[in-house]
Amino acid sequence: MLVSRKKLLVEWGHCDPAGIVFFPQYLAWFDDCTTALFLDAGMAIQTLFKQHGVIGFPIVDLRAHFILPSKFGDELIAESTVTKFGKSSFVVRHHILKAGALAVEGFATRVWTAPDPNDPSKMKSRPLPKEVIDRLSAGSPAPNTKRNP
Repeated sequence: MLVSRKKLLVEWGHCDPAGIVFFPQYLAWFDDCTTALFLDAGMAIQTLFKQHGVIGFPIVDLRAHFILPSKFGDELIAESTVTKFGKSSFVVRHHILKAGALAVEGFATRVWTAPDPNDPSKMKSRPLPKEVIDRLSAGSPAPNTKRNP
């Protein structure tokens, strides 16, 4: 499976009064890292959504295990990969590393969705396109992937 790596710098505004990263910040990073994973697979999500008539891939299940605290000024590395594909869902595992040690492990189950043809104000799951599965299953980033780690 493709593993996307992204550098994260803990900013002052990411921290709670105790001086450690406030837990919701990790959820925002998980989302940013999922976008980076798709980009590393050669699929900008804005373009991908338009091509497939998709409105998003919302999270339907989320788990996080906090192992080591991170503080203002820490440099972290996030490693994200898909660990499971379903018919219309996929699970993204996020490892946040601090000085090479696992600080946070998160799992987000997301569902590929489009407008419900019977009620466009609602979403309905759609099967994951083969192209998406194939690219996220690749062993290395897509050629000419341009983003800052």
